Parts: sequence; C-alpha cells; structure tokens
Amino acid sequence: MSAASTDDEGASRLADLVLARRPLLGPVRLVCVDGPAGSGKTTLAAALARRLVGRGTVASVLHLDDLYEGWSGLEGSLWPRLAAQVLEPLRRGVPGRYQRYDWPSAAFDGWVDVPVPQVLVLEGCGAARRAADPLATLRVWTEAPVATRLARGLARDGEAMRPQWERWMLDEAVHFARERTADRADVRLDGWGRMTA
Repeated sequence: MSAASTDDEGASRLADLVLARRPLLGPVRLVCVDGPAGSGKTTLAAALARRLVGRGTVASVLHLDDLYEGWSGLEGSLWPRLAAQVLEPLRRGVPGRYQRYDWPSAAFDGWVDVPVPQVLVLEGCGAARRAADPLATLRVWTEAPVATRLARGLARDGEAMRPQWERWMLDEAVHFARERTADRADVRLDGWGRMTA
C-alpha cells in the first residue's frame, strides 16, 4: 500500500470520527493534529481537509508554522495569539484573523483572514496542548522514528538547518512530556497515516 493510500485511509477514518462528534468551538469542530516535527502532520491535515470537503463539509487548515515566532516559537506568545486572534472569534461565530510569521525575514508580516468553517484543522507541534482540550472535537497524535523525521525536515529545509532542527526537536520533546500530548490524544497515527491506537 502506498503512503498516499494510507494517508487517505487514515484521513477517511478521521473524517468519520470528526463528523460524528459535536462542535465545541462555537459552531466549529476543531481538530488538533499534533506530533513531533516531520511526523506527517501537514500531509495528514491536508488529506483530512480534502476528505471533509469531498463530503460537502466546509473545512480549512491552519498551520502553526505560520504562527510560531521562529525556531523558538513553540511556547511564549503562540497560544495566547492564536486564542485571541482566531479561536475566540470562531467560538463566537465570527471570522478570525492572524498575523503570519515570515521565516526568511524573521518577522511577522501580513494578516491572514480565517472565515468560519464547519471544521478547522489546526496542524502543528503544540496544536493539542492542554489549553485546546475544552475546544477540541478531536485530538490527533502523529509519530514517526526520529531519523525519519529529521531526514524529512532536512530534505525540506536543507542541511544547513540541522542545528535549528536539532534544537527544535529538544524543545518539542520537553513540550510533549509536559503536556502529555500523546497520552491525551483521541487518536494516534504513525507518520504514514495508519492508526496505531
């Protein structure tokens, strides 16, 4: 079975779960796709959104990569900004809006509107932190071996980014241990979209 077909199979099963549950973020079903960098979150989130749209559901994906304040942005102002700019407006049934981080210039630049969807897939390291629990319809954890994840990251960002990737991997390990993210997940998948628990 190809990676694409397992992604689609996992996404189809997740779509069933999402649509069977009620929205907790006002009118929005919030799906938090979390896990270490390079574990397949972005691919899974896109496949899930496609599945939901194919079923006539208004779904969008918000990537935390657009909100981190650089390589040290997993903590700090990330969640307060996300909550104030996106989650709280959506909870009230009105569009949200966030300032996007521009990685090359290392600064926030430009605003992105977030219309009110039926399902918002929040994808990225830290998406399923404890603060999301009262709002999340579904919390998804993805994982893959460390070597695989690092290889994926360096293939995308280049070998010169190895020190940043290694530091990020340490930061996320501390975050996930503190938040117990994998243990709190409703669904766990491997880095190819296959359910593991």
